[in-house]
Amino acid sequence: MAEYILLMHDEVAGVRDSAWEPYLKSLQESGSFEGGSAIGDGICVRKHGTVPPITAHLVGYIRVNADSIDHARSLLTGNPSKQAGQLKYV
Repeated sequence: MAEYILLMHDEVAGVRDSAWEPYLKSLQESGSFEGGSAIGDGICVRKHGTVPPITAHLVGYIRVNADSIDHARSLLTGNPSKQAGQLKYV
């Protein structure tokens, strides 16, 4: 299995915090959930060279294990950010 990271964006309007509990529970029950977190303000650092800008619109992530990218996409069913139309996967 491969690990995928689902990135949540702050462009989502009207997503209730309570919408996350059933979604995360379903991922845990499927055995695919590997963790996740909100992402707060931060800085970008480098030892050498120009520091790239921070991607401020990323506000959280979820790590999942999946057999393929198609399997990872199927795990988005019920994701509040996807339901609102704002989710990227890498």
